[in-house]
Amino acid sequence: MNKTETYQYLTEHGVGYEVTEHQAVYNMAELDSVGLPYPEADAKNLFVRDDKKRNYYLITVRGDKRVDLKEFRKARGLRPLTFASAEDLMEIMGLIPGAVTPLGLLNDRENRVKLYIDSAFGDGLIGVHPNDNTATVWMKATDLVRLIREHGNDVESFVIG
Repeated sequence: MNKTETYQYLTEHGVGYEVTEHQAVYNMAELDSVGLPYPEADAKNLFVRDDKKRNYYLITVRGDKRVDLKEFRKARGLRPLTFASAEDLMEIMGLIPGAVTPLGLLNDRENRVKLYIDSAFGDGLIGVHPNDNTATVWMKATDLVRLIREHGNDVESFVIG
């Protein structure tokens, strides 16, 4: 699902959203220079896998937060975690590094990836890429969670420091 198809999908599923088009960004530092309208709602996404390459997770947190993968996995009883490869990212979610987004889970045909979303988003706004790093889509976090669950991926809210 590309950017245009993602917008169409959101509309078809009754999700209200706003789009901010911008230059391609590949990390949070570059995103800071874009001048987004809701920087407090921007999401950082970490695509990780366990050490056996059996389980994949997308960890979505507010952009200003850090995730300690050792602490994260211990708190959830998971195997050791490492960042998934660019090949895994393309194969599972059809995305390139820098365009990682929960909306990429809509491309996860086998529902292999579990989404962990920062509870700080609550029912407020969240800003994520529309499967392309040249835009940010702003929507209610609850709508995003609903879409991912309806697609069939597991979603768990968590608290991070």
